[in-house]
Formats: sequence, C-alpha cells, structure tokens
Amino acid sequence: MHQQLKNSQPHRRYNPLTGEWLLLSPQRSQRPWQGKTEDAAADSGQKYDPNCYLCPGNIRMQGKRNEEYEDTFVFNNDFQALIECELRYEGNEDGLFCEESVEGACRVICFSKQHDLTLAEMERSELLKVVDIWRSQTEELNKKYCWVQIFENKGEIMGCSNPHPHGQIWASDFIPTEPTKEDRCQKEYQDEYKENLLLRYIANEQGKKERIVAENDQWICLVPYWAIWPFETLLVPKRH
Repeated sequence: MHQQLKNSQPHRRYNPLTGEWLLLSPQRSQRPWQGKTEDAAADSGQKYDPNCYLCPGNIRMQGKRNEEYEDTFVFNNDFQALIECELRYEGNEDGLFCEESVEGACRVICFSKQHDLTLAEMERSELLKVVDIWRSQTEELNKKYCWVQIFENKGEIMGCSNPHPHGQIWASDFIPTEPTKEDRCQKEYQDEYKENLLLRYIANEQGKKERIVAENDQWICLVPYWAIWPFETLLVPKRH
C-alpha cells in the first residue's frame, strides 16, 4: 500500500548519474488529453524515391551526387553543426561572457539503399553491416576527436528532415555537458562506495524486477528510476 501511494503522488527522485533531483507528478497521467496526437507513420511502399536526397545515385541539395550504394552509405553532412575551425579562440569578459571555439565533424549514415526500410525491419545480416559502420566510424573519428556520438532522429515529430531511414554521427573536440556530469558523478560514486555505479544499479534493478524492458547475457534495457519522459529507456552493458 505504501509503495502504491508513493507512486501515485508527487515526489522527487535523485539521478545519481547527473547529481540532480527531478520532480515526478504521476497523478497528472490521469488528466484527460485533447491535445495533439500523431497517427502511426504509413508505409510509403517506395523502394526508391527519385526526389529523395538520400537514395542511391540522387543529387543532394548542395549538388553532390550519392554513390550507387548497395548497403550502408556514409557521407559528411552537407549542413554540419560542427566543422574544422580555421580560427581557434577563447574569450572571457568579466567572467560573464565566456566563449571558446569548438571543432568537430558531422556525418550521415544511410542504413540501406531501400527508401522505406527502417532499422527495426532489417534482417540481422543487414543490421550487422550497420553496426560495423558504427564501429569503424567511431574508431576513425576517435583518432582526432575525444567524443563521438551516434544517434537517430526518427520520424517527422522528432524533427527528422528526410523520411529515408538514416542516422547521424557527431564528433567533437570537447565532452558535451550531460556526459561530463555523468562522468563526474560516476567517479564520485566509485570513490565513496568502491563500486561501479551502473553495475550496482543494474544489480538492484534485476532484484526489483519493476522496470526491466528486455535483457540478454550482454545488455539490459530498462526504464531508469530517474526517467524524465513518459517513454524513456536506458541501455547498459552488463560488464564494465
């Protein structure tokens, strides 16, 4: 009864990875919803779209032509958020206006030549080719940059600019804010408890069996105790 009551009223939870507290208001999930809803994306049924900037052989907006690729295809993003800087600088005016130049690279990964084939629908052999690309790109970019982030914005509602299934790689010469906080907090936990934070957390979650979504011998996917979003999962390897 106490657990049910606790999970149905407002409370704060601590995120040990960032050292921050977050507010949970589970009772708000009962409110009536008349806001925007999204229909499931319809299958276009197109294996190839002559107007798609990412399909094989097509010309992208900046005038470059894609390779006639058969599997995965990687290219430098035509509209990069991070580039190689010609001028390096730092600035600090009265400790209030601080800035520094950053450098990096942004690449696009087309998972498949097929315009309507998502990662979730690919065969295992096709998926392994994508994973191999993730690995080789990470190894290459890590030689120059200290941070490499591989991600996918999937769907129009997430701001994806092209329906052809693809992901991105951002590499930078700095560690972003959230990973920096998580790295610091994990070191502090290690110093205090003499244990790896995430391995200890996984062991506790396996005992509770409340938030685990899926797991195998190497990985576990779960809804973190400190989740911010209604649909959020944390994917963690089971070894350090």
